[in-house]
Amino acid sequence: MPFLRMAGITKFFPGVVANQNVDFEVEEGEIHALVGENGAGKSTLMKILYGMEKPDAGQIFLQDRLVTIPNPQAAIALGIDMVHQHFELVPSLTIAENVTLGYEPRRGPFVDRQTMAARVRRLSEQFGLQVEPEARVSSLSVGVQQRVEILKLLYRDARLLILDEPSAVLTPQEVDDLFGVLRRLVAEGRTAIFITHKLREVMAICHRATVLRAGRAVGTVRVAETQPETIAQMMVGRELEMPRRLTSHAIAERPRLVVRDVHADDDRGLPALRGISFAVHAGEIVGLAGVEGNGQAELLQTLVGLRFPERGDILLDGRTITREGTRARREHGLAVIPEDRNRQGLSLPSTLSENLIATRYQAAPFSRLGLLVPGEIRRFAQRAIHAFDVRVRGPNVAVKTLSGGNAQKVVVARELAQPPTVLIAAQPTRGLDVGATQFVHNELLRLREQQTAILLISADLDELLALSDRLLVIFEGALAGELDRSQATRERLGLLMAGRAGAELHA
Repeated sequence: MPFLRMAGITKFFPGVVANQNVDFEVEEGEIHALVGENGAGKSTLMKILYGMEKPDAGQIFLQDRLVTIPNPQAAIALGIDMVHQHFELVPSLTIAENVTLGYEPRRGPFVDRQTMAARVRRLSEQFGLQVEPEARVSSLSVGVQQRVEILKLLYRDARLLILDEPSAVLTPQEVDDLFGVLRRLVAEGRTAIFITHKLREVMAICHRATVLRAGRAVGTVRVAETQPETIAQMMVGRELEMPRRLTSHAIAERPRLVVRDVHADDDRGLPALRGISFAVHAGEIVGLAGVEGNGQAELLQTLVGLRFPERGDILLDGRTITREGTRARREHGLAVIPEDRNRQGLSLPSTLSENLIATRYQAAPFSRLGLLVPGEIRRFAQRAIHAFDVRVRGPNVAVKTLSGGNAQKVVVARELAQPPTVLIAAQPTRGLDVGATQFVHNELLRLREQQTAILLISADLDELLALSDRLLVIFEGALAGELDRSQATRERLGLLMAGRAGAELHA
């Protein structure tokens, strides 16, 4: 008898079948992966289980008992709880206050703070989560914040935990800690559903994996008896050529991007970059690793001209561009894949054509005598759609109607339509499925072969290790170390990301 059984789950949205007759079973005491491409229906299925959406058809059985889950409160009452990808914590409150929020122990009309802290401390020690109940959340690292989210579920006595992309912002050591916590939880009788794009994590921590494709469940496999390539093929419905690193390739001596002793402040006027210096050569991919919030965003803004440094210099192909604006930098050969395609890379209400020419609409052949040339724009858009395999009805559809993978292809098509001198690719595959990720990786390797200098900023260490010739690590606004690809390991990178200076020599 499965612990959870979702039978015939169907959910329609206007013009979209999100889930179609999905059967999904989870055994008690297992970590069960739920995987699939963007738009496959994973989030909708879990929102139905957590009471955030109501199914149009189907039933949910918990320990063989038919249950109705109209809202998250009902799910929590049944022992089902969820850690969302974006943490739901109040920074100004303590750990104990966040964990017990809405469920505070009381002594008469007052919150019993002593009991609150004692219960949170006891849970923390029981499951090896190692937190200080009186610490404020605003002072915590991302990894500790995630422990607080898990403590919230345990405090509410969750028996079935749903974890949505739980490792997205963690260092390798924090991921290992998370896996240790999950193993301890299932050993104590809990059950977990693990939503992830990272097949390496599926293989490392999960007992079984269910694959969704186009709203349907296409199969469940035992992880110990399968290979990641098999799961990837189930996700996309075709055989995938796994990315291959180009082995023999000459890197030019001439640097195309040079950053010299750059200092910059954040939006609050506090130091964000502290003496950053590095170079990227023609035909080279330099990866930048680091836990988010250590200066990556400010570095990207400084390189593209959205933020000017307090001191230091930036050179593009030998030309100083430190005080030049974004358009001038693009005209000198800089291209950018921004980290948040929806907020920074696309105008969602605009058409695909309009987005494709957004960085060069004022120049020929798209503009003549100050007027746009619709025929040239349409032909360019059609060529880009074909060349970059954008799955879309035509160039005049609004970008907001595209899937995440196709929207990212629009950004990539625009930035690579003319081979750039320097490409800054920030989180270029975040949130993308296996097929779209493979496409972006192949494009980066193609540009590398064509002597573009590429700075790859990514939170995905597997991506950095697969694609980079050299790796830099940023910590608290400074470079904590540099590793050649032959020296780089997840462990060494993780130590540097945690601020362990000298890890490149001693790890």
